[in-house]
Amino acid sequence: MTSEININEEEGKKSLNFIEAAVEKDLAAGKNGGRVQTRFPPEPNGYLHIGHAKAICLDFGIAERHGGVCNLRFDDTNPTKEDEEYVEAIKEDIQWLGYHWGNVYYASDYFQQLWDFAIRLIQEGKAYIDEQSSEQIAQQKGTPTQPGVESPYRNRPIEESLALFKKMNTGEIEEGAMVLRAKIDMANPNMHFRDPIIYRVVKHPHHRTGTTWKAYPMYDFAHGQSDFFEGVTHSLCTLEFVVHRPLYDLFVDWLKEGKDLDDNRPRQTEFNKLNLSYTLMSKRNLLTLVKEGLVNGWDDPRMPTICGFRRRGYSPESIRKFIDKIGYTTYDALNEISLLESAVREDLNARSIRVSAVINPVKLIITNYPEGQVEELEAINNPEDLTAGTHQIEFSRELWIEREDFMENAPKKYFRMTPGQEVRLKNAYIVKCTGCKKNEQGEVEEVYCEYDANTRSGMPDANRKVKGTLHWVSQAHCLQAEVRLYDRLWKVENPRDEMAAIREAKQCEALEAMKEIINPDSLEIRTNCYVEKFVATLPKLSYLQFQRIGYFNIDTDSTPDHLVFNRTVGLKDTWSKINK
Repeated sequence: MTSEININEEEGKKSLNFIEAAVEKDLAAGKNGGRVQTRFPPEPNGYLHIGHAKAICLDFGIAERHGGVCNLRFDDTNPTKEDEEYVEAIKEDIQWLGYHWGNVYYASDYFQQLWDFAIRLIQEGKAYIDEQSSEQIAQQKGTPTQPGVESPYRNRPIEESLALFKKMNTGEIEEGAMVLRAKIDMANPNMHFRDPIIYRVVKHPHHRTGTTWKAYPMYDFAHGQSDFFEGVTHSLCTLEFVVHRPLYDLFVDWLKEGKDLDDNRPRQTEFNKLNLSYTLMSKRNLLTLVKEGLVNGWDDPRMPTICGFRRRGYSPESIRKFIDKIGYTTYDALNEISLLESAVREDLNARSIRVSAVINPVKLIITNYPEGQVEELEAINNPEDLTAGTHQIEFSRELWIEREDFMENAPKKYFRMTPGQEVRLKNAYIVKCTGCKKNEQGEVEEVYCEYDANTRSGMPDANRKVKGTLHWVSQAHCLQAEVRLYDRLWKVENPRDEMAAIREAKQCEALEAMKEIINPDSLEIRTNCYVEKFVATLPKLSYLQFQRIGYFNIDTDSTPDHLVFNRTVGLKDTWSKINK
């Protein structure tokens, strides 16, 4: 196994596609009847995150590229944590990413087959009922260098184990009172071979089977067998399952009863998880964030869930491009979130509609512009895609501009609005700043300028060079909006390791550790913002670029009477500059 992994590592470093190479090798050897069949097997106990997106892209992508099929299978063997809500959310996320499954299966579809298989193993002397506590069993497992101790129940009569196993499913046996263990080898250097637990009692209704079952298979027992029942050829999973692979293969061997062991069986191959800086991706931790109200639900735009990214304004294409860029290897690494943000900028630059919005407004009055006059100006929707067309924007005497775009006493290389200096108003005229008005606190209330009527597009002086261009909206023709400025949820680069260190040092719960490293400035809500009226005609979740500010989208909370926008990402990576 070690040499195989090393080879894979080398391949991974060269091509980041060692899995595809292995699939092609199997096809060339004529294995599995020339079929490629994969599966994406989430447990329906939470919403999918971007780490799952990496697995989805691989599972579905491998099948697509080799004329195969990828099925969706819900690994629903733990009824206490699973829910139909998660099933539907998972389906929606996969489809949003642009993938389509062949069939939908559930591990619970195979409960009877798995039960029958377990009965067979007991009858063959390969499994037994153990009545010890989980703590006792764990203590007897030994260590990687020290063999385990056999259970006192290991050699109990087959008939006794059979009778007790059946009782596990009648409701007569309490949770934790007994388990079914596979009889393998308590001295094996692979700890997973030391008589693993394969069935336990769970007295909680199942979201599909109700109260039919009280005895439930463990993941290691259900997973490989489910793959085999479905005809999976390539079982792709993350690196923590490398040590599980021999057990996976053994159970499949037992299931096949020693027949045709080299072919027509699922082959497990492992790849590296997606680890992302400034991101926490454990479903358990994400559930804590939601339950404790540290975020506003699973689709909070600060969450690394697929639905969170969707709501924030990420495109499925940008996520797929990012995953393609980082590739698949057999060594773990921490990927910079800036790579993901760069991918989304690149994608949204090509697809987002350019609009004018002012998120920190100050009034600009063009003193020589006729009062009451309104002009309809043409604005290009996307300069990267001229087929996207244009829209009209109103221009008038009184405008809103960004407060940051005016400075009364500006340094030499300040090319925005300052007394005596000319700037161009985007899609409109060149104007010269003439001064400002302040309130008693010394804050600027109004900025004044004069326009040159000959500098509008098509006019004689339209091409006169000025160094600054500002965006604006007409005060009388814009709409007030709420803008949510999202930032990273965590203050530290590696919140997973930082949390673990805090918990160990303070002997505290996950929640307390989270509160220490969560970013208090991860969300700023601005209610006094203005956007051009055109935006109100666009559907929710539309991809927008607020010119000169960043990429935004229309939030699902948005209504015609209360427009709400989320910042997806800034135009430039300012975070890395700030944190150098």
